[in-house]
Amino acid sequence: MATAFMELALEQAKFALDNLEVPVGCVIVEDWKVISSGSNKTNATRNATRHAEMEAIDVLLREWQSMDLDQPQVAEKFAGCDLYVTCEPCIMCATALSIIGIREVYFGCANDKFGGCGSIMSLHKGATSSSDDLSGSQASKPKGFKCTGGIMAEEAVALFRCFYEQGNPNGLYFCMHILLYNDF
Repeated sequence: MATAFMELALEQAKFALDNLEVPVGCVIVEDWKVISSGSNKTNATRNATRHAEMEAIDVLLREWQSMDLDQPQVAEKFAGCDLYVTCEPCIMCATALSIIGIREVYFGCANDKFGGCGSIMSLHKGATSSSDDLSGSQASKPKGFKCTGGIMAEEAVALFRCFYEQGNPNGLYFCMHILLYNDF
């Protein structure tokens, strides 16, 4: 079943690639049904925090807010959800997933530069003694989550290769290349 959900996450990543975004996609699943999906939108929004995970979380938060769910009800909902994402969540996203109390995360390829689920940091393991002091609120303390990586990793890496081979039109190298080698 993990492969079927990862295939849907890969579709979201392909959508991101088609829109000149870093090709990361995800789906959030509750009771074996996809209830939200997201893809990177950092370039479109010019906001470096608009990762696939944050996009999918925000869809649910808006939906649950419209249903007048309170904070404990939202926390209970997230505790019954799993997230499938094509690349290991970065440190920011892993922290957010831990705080909201997602039950489990399944990812494709590792994130050797910014990975928050074991590659760089292990934020999925939950609160540490230093993070316990960050907030007086129990609701905002990292809870941790189960994490499984390597699901369809080759497919996820292939999308990254496509992205970097075509060039990132919002990346510094691409912009410098355009400026240096074109007459205006």
